[in-house]
Amino acid sequence: MDKSRTELLIGSENLKKIESKHVTIVGVGGVGGYVALMLARAGVKRFKLIDYDKISSSNINRQVVATTSSIGLNKVDIMKEIILSINDEAEVAVINDKLSENNVSKYISNTDVVIDAIDCVVDKVALIIYCKKNNLNIISAMGAGNRFDVPNFYLTDIYKTHDDGLAKVVRKKLRENNILSLDVVTTNSKPINCGKVVGSISYYPAMCGCTISAVVINKILREEL
Repeated sequence: MDKSRTELLIGSENLKKIESKHVTIVGVGGVGGYVALMLARAGVKRFKLIDYDKISSSNINRQVVATTSSIGLNKVDIMKEIILSINDEAEVAVINDKLSENNVSKYISNTDVVIDAIDCVVDKVALIIYCKKNNLNIISAMGAGNRFDVPNFYLTDIYKTHDDGLAKVVRKKLRENNILSLDVVTTNSKPINCGKVVGSISYYPAMCGCTISAVVINKILREEL
């Protein structure tokens, strides 16, 4: 992988900092897939990818792993292929399983940062609680669906979010478990009610994932990870 343009911008020592980090991404669909993609292009070399899902035709409109030729394949396997096609020196461990309260301690360990891109509230909360109680760095993606305006994602604490239904539900669960802070990437855009199925468009999850990857890189450069 040619990293000359990145090195020109941030310098060789900062590039080494990025290369030295290990990132765990839970959920490699719309948001998590773009986190993996952007971190790989930025120079991160060591990944653990966790997702149980297979690619379906409904994923094609927004997920980096989804094409007509990848339908039916495991998301983690395709994401690994993409990362290695960018940097053949990368180390990518994949876990094709659904993370839950029952297995989180088995799958989450020895990592510099965990990216939570889980949709299921129960599993999302289990991951957050485990990371917070074990002093593991975690950044959680909040709602990226049911919106189509110009995205405006930013990093904040979950207790400062608004107009985010997912954050509201997660916040309540965290308060019940005495978790009083959490770094999240959210938007102040108000969602549209699309009924029981979440509506989506190509750029919204991508922008959320790009924002999370930018947060990760900047935290690494500031030696906060």
